[in-house]
Amino acid sequence: MSFCAGLDCNKPASLQCPSCLKLGIPNSFFCSQSCFKDNWATHKTIHKIVTLANGPPAEEGGSDPWPGFKYTGTLRPHYPLSPRRSIPDHIAKPDYATTGLPLSEINARRSKAIEVLTPGDINKMRKVCQLAREILDIGLAAIRVGVTTDEIDRIVHEATIERGGYPSPLNYNGFKKSCCTSVNEVICHGVPDQRELKDGDIVNLDVSLYLDGFHADLDETVPVGIVDETGLKLIKTARECLDKAIATVKPGGLYRDIGNIIEKHASSQGFSVVKSFVAHGVHRHYHCTPDIPHYGRNKAIGVMKEGHVFTIEPMINEGAWKEEMWPDDWTAVTQDGKRSAQFEETMVVTKTGVEVLTARKI
Repeated sequence: MSFCAGLDCNKPASLQCPSCLKLGIPNSFFCSQSCFKDNWATHKTIHKIVTLANGPPAEEGGSDPWPGFKYTGTLRPHYPLSPRRSIPDHIAKPDYATTGLPLSEINARRSKAIEVLTPGDINKMRKVCQLAREILDIGLAAIRVGVTTDEIDRIVHEATIERGGYPSPLNYNGFKKSCCTSVNEVICHGVPDQRELKDGDIVNLDVSLYLDGFHADLDETVPVGIVDETGLKLIKTARECLDKAIATVKPGGLYRDIGNIIEKHASSQGFSVVKSFVAHGVHRHYHCTPDIPHYGRNKAIGVMKEGHVFTIEPMINEGAWKEEMWPDDWTAVTQDGKRSAQFEETMVVTKTGVEVLTARKI
């Protein structure tokens, strides 16, 4: 017989904490749902302790930090993570660089207004966006069979510093790395680690740069080695979804209509659109208004105006659209373990349409 884990409660118990089940923590039983809720604040600290522990060897070396966690697909994290990369003193830093808290962004979120950038601000955005594109292309060139995602992070970090910038993801709400690397079933926010990329993988590299008071944000998904036809079609469709959405951007356009364009094309190709993560404004703040869903029939607020700067970044899944989170509270993966692909650009609304600030120059 099992007994309740609630504080000062020793009643017989049969209800088990679902998080403990995933993490393989034994003897986490409660006598009732109300007792579980009453003790949640203290009980959840057990989950944190377990997630910080290193587990047994994982595939091809490395260590799984969450023994007993039920992964949705075949991808596994490879810990330990490398130490946080340093930033030279002369590099200007966003307000969260030390504390992890983007306080100016949090304060800006109290208003639903969408900032209209001045011509001078837009010129600064052009510069930072083109530098971010250079950095992304340098990172993409390093992707090959056998390279670790941590090595890609190092390359992106060093390329950012060489250009006098700060890698926007670093310590943003505590994120430990300088870019995001999302492999196979990872939808977004994958944390670079010691896993080597394999033949047949697909990987999204998400790069963001802070320079001269402004952020740029873009990403791209590429195949690693030889990828099957479905994987290549998924990547192609994700890019097409982005391009079709960008083509509709102009003054007077409704932000909510972007999702209709994306979902229509993704569905026509047999894929689904992630609903839990949105595109966003980006300039003085890493993430700000407007919030732009990528799925159809959404309720996004706002009308496009000249001088609005934002991303579009559809996440397209091979299977169902729903996601689950790894215990690091960053890595979002498909619920069914199938692959996901994404592309992102930063753009500004012009008098007659749109300028893609992060576009690759030919």
